[in-house]
Amino acid sequence: MMTVKEISDVTGISVRTLHYYDEIDLLKPSQKSDAGYRLYDDKALETLQQILFFREFDIPLKEIKAIIKNPTLDKNQILQMQRNMLVTKKKRMERLIASIDDILKGENKMDFEVFTKTELENMIDSIIANMNEKQRAVFTEHYGTVDAWREHFLKNASTEAVQKKFQKIIEWYGSKEEALDAATSQKPSGLFPAYQKRLGTILQKLAKMKGQDVTSFEVKELIGEYDFVSKQMYQMKDVTAMMIELAEEYQTNRDIQKAQDSVYGEGATKFIGRAITAFYSDSVS
Repeated sequence: MMTVKEISDVTGISVRTLHYYDEIDLLKPSQKSDAGYRLYDDKALETLQQILFFREFDIPLKEIKAIIKNPTLDKNQILQMQRNMLVTKKKRMERLIASIDDILKGENKMDFEVFTKTELENMIDSIIANMNEKQRAVFTEHYGTVDAWREHFLKNASTEAVQKKFQKIIEWYGSKEEALDAATSQKPSGLFPAYQKRLGTILQKLAKMKGQDVTSFEVKELIGEYDFVSKQMYQMKDVTAMMIELAEEYQTNRDIQKAQDSVYGEGATKFIGRAITAFYSDSVS
């Protein structure tokens, strides 16, 4: 067992910070001494190591807690997640170097260009590398081979129209680097579908509230959860811009309304759109 002072001396983390982690239930002491001092065992130290690692990537404590406390994630999944984050950081540095190489070779000439040729190639290669067999079969059936789809993607993605759409995605993520990191990162197996399932559950709950005041606590609480899960799923620090545009589509796009209402009930999509708008209107006012 180690005391708070001993852990502080070893890790450089302040005693006050460790007390705060206890207060917010992020890292509880393993037990307390007869004198009331916090004591930590090896398992607690492993958890602290995971917390400190995530903090290196500026992940908010609330999100670290959600990861650490998630009963569906075991130790190996968390380690895999951390490894993936390091790989993503490594890829980001490689992309920056590749972008400089493009400029030096004179390949970065298009005024409308958002992603360079090298960045697009890295993006599509990462997507292909992480495809499962079912996904590969879909593209093979439509394009003949996965390589043919790769060429189609690169040709289409280089056009001015598509590059301008990429610019909108960058606005959502806050920077080009953040958008590329999200596009090429590898989530732990099963995590992305879990996020999708959770979002679907939230939408079902919202649909059942159709007709209620969109500014009510119950509705706002669900949109707040939708906000949190979306940040996790899309690896975005702030999803406000994306959600406001989504809310606009929910309220004006009849194709989306028809598709979603068939799942959640007539009028549900417009109601959810209004609820999202109300939530983010309050947050940005």
